[in-house]
Amino acid sequence: MSDTTTQRPVEPGAAPAHTGPHGYASDKEAYLKRMRRIEGQVRGIARMIDEDVYCIDILTQVSAVTKALQAVSIGLVEDHLGHCVVDAARSSEAEGAAKVREASDAIARLVRS
Repeated sequence: MSDTTTQRPVEPGAAPAHTGPHGYASDKEAYLKRMRRIEGQVRGIARMIDEDVYCIDILTQVSAVTKALQAVSIGLVEDHLGHCVVDAARSSEAEGAAKVREASDAIARLVRS
């Protein structure tokens, strides 16, 4: 299977796009499996709403989906730090600093959400 990484435009002062396999590449199938499970949970919540299920029961399921997405996010952050950031830091101090800033910004977005 070929590597089909998506390149994003580089903004001034931003970290360059990662080339090569991403940090999650070795766990890609596990991430996809988890996301399919979460997708099923979300469809289940929609079905619960359609069937006029008690609101607290729906909120319980929303909480479960939220926790599942947070777990995926934490795994992706760990993979990014351990692979992409480390590789950039080995390449040059400037690239490493840019990747750390990029990771910090992503973590801040996760915390705010």
